Amino acid sequence: MKSHEIQLRVRYSETDQMGVVYHGNYLPYFEIGRVEWLRSHGVSYKWMEENGIGLPIASLTLNYKKPARYDELLTVRTTFKSQSSVKIDFDCEIYNEQGELLTTMYILLVFVNFKTGRPMAPPDYIHEILEKLESEA
Repeated sequence: MKSHEIQLRVRYSETDQMGVVYHGNYLPYFEIGRVEWLRSHGVSYKWMEENGIGLPIASLTLNYKKPARYDELLTVRTTFKSQSSVKIDFDCEIYNEQGELLTTMYILLVFVNFKTGRPMAPPDYIHEILEKLESEA
């Protein structure tokens, strides 16, 4: 399963006076999508971090197409794109209830060893997930 979807409802506190989602609030939506993508493969970010591995963002590109609005039910789709050496990247999308594409994001993350602060190859359990995904393609 290269893609995972989760639904989120826009809360009032995430919007401006016009009821439109503030641009900075899209990043947490996409983060929830990534965390749940990993969880859907049997791994939690919390467990990974407790075992000394971080996954910080190295680069991201956001494209706003249409605004999300207060009380809309959004679908966040997170799709594994590729993995190379110490990096993993995803394509992400947010849709409204009518199925309209609102926002897209490309994100590149780096596996980091907390003890050394240095990039590292993904741990075996992540590598197994990614190999399985690539064999399904």
